[in-house]
Amino acid sequence: MLFTDTHVRFFNTFGFLKLPGLFANEIEQIDTAFTEVWDLFGGGHAGESHDNRQRSMLVPFIDQSQYLSSLIDDPRIHSIPAKILGDDYNYMFSDGNFFVGPTHWHSDRYYDKPYNSLKVAFYLDPVTKESGCLRVIPGTHNVGDTFGNEVQEAMPHSERPYHQELWGLTGTDIPSIPLESEPGDVLVFNHKIKHAAYGGSSTRRMFTIGFQERHPEHDLERLREELSDLVRFWHPRAYGETMIETASPSRMRHLEQRLSLDGHMAALVQKAQNEMSEPSRG
Repeated sequence: MLFTDTHVRFFNTFGFLKLPGLFANEIEQIDTAFTEVWDLFGGGHAGESHDNRQRSMLVPFIDQSQYLSSLIDDPRIHSIPAKILGDDYNYMFSDGNFFVGPTHWHSDRYYDKPYNSLKVAFYLDPVTKESGCLRVIPGTHNVGDTFGNEVQEAMPHSERPYHQELWGLTGTDIPSIPLESEPGDVLVFNHKIKHAAYGGSSTRRMFTIGFQERHPEHDLERLREELSDLVRFWHPRAYGETMIETASPSRMRHLEQRLSLDGHMAALVQKAQNEMSEPSRG
């Protein structure tokens, strides 16, 4: 199933979309590849086994596997950013996760990111409202309108939850849509939408693939600065070697802009490694 104009209208209005069973036939291969990548990196965060106490995160993630890298070439995935962001979209980065505990309400990108972007998420375990599924607040991706602004005021960041003070509501009581999913489903959401997850085990497996609008030539410095945000994950390039080495010309179109701007990252990573005890967990 390719992304349609109907999907685009729904996504643009509400800021999210669930595509049930989109990769149901491939989920065993995806699951195996997920495990293989983690095994390459010690099974958990920063080369250590997952300790079930803190989130383990790996960035870049799909870039470490030839098969997972090829997901961005699959027409079912490619059609999503192509229809929403334009045929010349950028692949941003991917992250692999073992989640522990709740993820409080937040946006991944908000006022300071003028170019549109989105995430495609694969949950590799069944998740429900009670067991850690993604929750979203429809419409909160519309930056600048009254509703979006008031929600942003109440939850500007996951570490600053003012909704209890302003509305008298805990995180789980916020009116929202729980996107319960089964392995093989695909969730798509705007980076600016408010989202959270509550409940669930200490080893919830999920990976996301991010895409963004291609930046115009006059605004490449903004994109170069954005690449510096990835330094906290201690990776010296915009992408992983496997992603680059296995790229076809059609894939390279979606890598080339960010690759052309990543020459400063290696030195910044070295500096970060001297200042941080471990790569970022989120």
